[in-house]
Amino acid sequence: MSDLPNLPKHGPARVLVLLDQPLLAEIVGFTLNHGVYETRTKASVEEAKALLEEWRPHLALLDMDIGGGALLAHMQGSLDLTIPVLALTRRGDLQTKLAAFDQGVDDIMTVPFSPEELVARMFAITRRAYGANPSLTPVIKVGEIEIDILNRRIRAGTSELHLTPLEQSLLYILAANAGRVLTRDQIMDALWGVDFVAGSNTVDQHVRSLRAKLQNDWHKPRFIATEPGRGYRFIPTFT
Repeated sequence: MSDLPNLPKHGPARVLVLLDQPLLAEIVGFTLNHGVYETRTKASVEEAKALLEEWRPHLALLDMDIGGGALLAHMQGSLDLTIPVLALTRRGDLQTKLAAFDQGVDDIMTVPFSPEELVARMFAITRRAYGANPSLTPVIKVGEIEIDILNRRIRAGTSELHLTPLEQSLLYILAANAGRVLTRDQIMDALWGVDFVAGSNTVDQHVRSLRAKLQNDWHKPRFIATEPGRGYRFIPTFT
């Protein structure tokens, strides 16, 4: 078994992310900004294999539904590289989770997930493997918005507000993809999962609620703009 790579005393821990969904990958990268992590995302096992040898990450976040198990086997066999692995899956049954643990993952999360859970689990496996507490940046900024993940508080300009867990997850999805139009279906899948059946205006209702707390007038959007017939776009600065 190989030794763990040394965590840098100053600077971020390297995290290899195997995900083939750009929206989800952006959420992961944005959320891990709360810790001292540098993420690099690959959409296929072959691309990830090349990055493993070149970059030598400290941790891995692997989508088991697109070949995470094969990449893990490659790490354990050909590379003799044993690093902490947080697995992702869209199948929440016990059999899938037990199979992932049998393959050697350290923890597993079901998609969709909350930002707080992702940070907590990544911190936990880092601490267990390296014996050190990662640095936490409780507040991250996107334009005029400050997001406090510990206290679930948001500051928009001079106003401080409290969001529900679902509203905070919605804000993360939009902010992580700032400037990009997200369709209602994309938001639905990211928040509730692909198998969830909801009313046609479910996403619109939650966007309206978030806008109200952000004091965002859809006629003159400060943070969330409506793209007619397409979806919503996050604006990171005042307009």
